[in-house]
Amino acid sequence: MASMQRKSLNSPDEKRSFPKGKLELVTLGGITFGRGTLEPGWKWSESVKPIVKTKSCEAPHTQYHVSGRLAVRMDDGTEAEFGPGDVSVLPPGHDAWVVGSERVVVIDITGMTEYAKPK
Repeated sequence: MASMQRKSLNSPDEKRSFPKGKLELVTLGGITFGRGTLEPGWKWSESVKPIVKTKSCEAPHTQYHVSGRLAVRMDDGTEAEFGPGDVSVLPPGHDAWVVGSERVVVIDITGMTEYAKPK
């Protein structure tokens, strides 16, 4: 019988920092939860691309948007904007940036294990 587990993103297993942002990770039950905090002015292609050295973000994301507004442009040119209460699925191949002056906080359950790790 499996046992109940609890961890807190306030005491993460791992932290990663990058320009204008940070990532906090906890893993339990084989699932890694990531909390991304992105400051105004953050843009994936400026803050994370130099770390991972890929053309666009190759992480697949399944996210709950806690606060702020996040714009996403897929490599095919399609764009969307997400805000508090939204849930999104973003396949690999995109850029993203903070819209406006409010900090973005997202909870991600699929794409943060390798996110912002040097290649």
